This record gives sequence, structure tokens and C-alpha cells, in this order.
Amino acid sequence: QVQLVESGGGLVQAGGSLRLSCAASGRTFSSYGMGWFRQAPGKERELIGAISGSGTGTYYANSVKGRFTISRDNAKNTVYLQMNSLKPEDTAVYYCAAAVGSGYYTSHWNYNYWGQGTRVTVSS
Repeated sequence: QVQLVESGGGLVQAGGSLRLSCAASGRTFSSYGMGWFRQAPGKERELIGAISGSGTGTYYANSVKGRFTISRDNAKNTVYLQMNSLKPEDTAVYYCAAAVGSGYYTSHWNYNYWGQGTRVTVSS
């Protein structure tokens, strides 16, 4: 069982930056592929970034490529999402999720554990 707790959300102006963190419980954090999802009001949840257990493999949605960076520190059981050049359309609740396996995964069906979410609001 893995418990995930996100932090770092908040209100930021367009063009600004935020860094989200997701702390995981357990002793085998590196055996989980991790992902960051977001869900805007009235929209489906979408995967925006994923990272393999070792951190060497990553995936980004086109909508955030070049602006967001996913990383992890396995010694701290934590995955991060650095968000730069934020836009109003990035406003959403952001969730981290864990998938059993060492790769990175691009379908929400792969993810077994979810955090409670942290809200990001980008004002224009």
C-alpha cells in the first residue's frame, strides 16, 4: 500500500512558477512509476507527466512540454513537478499517482494509488 500526499499548490500569476511535491509512504518507492495528472473544471483528468522508477525515463503531454519538469528523489520518497511559464489554462487540481512497475506509464489505468490533489490557480 502506498499513500501519496501532494503539496505546493496555490495561486500564481500568469508567467509565474510553482513546484509541486508528492511525498510517498513505503520503502520501495523506486519500484513505482509515478505520474502527475490534472483535472480542470468540467474536463477529464489528463496525464501531464510521468517518470520511471529510476528517474531516467520521462513523458510529458504536449500541453506542458518545455514548461513543466517532472523529477524524483528516491532517497526522500518524493516526486516533484516544476511548473514554469504558467498559463491560466493550467488552472486545475493536480494529482500525483503511483503505478506498480519500474517504467513510466501513460494511461491512468496503470496507476494504482492516488493522492488527494492540490489546487493550482493561475490568474491572468
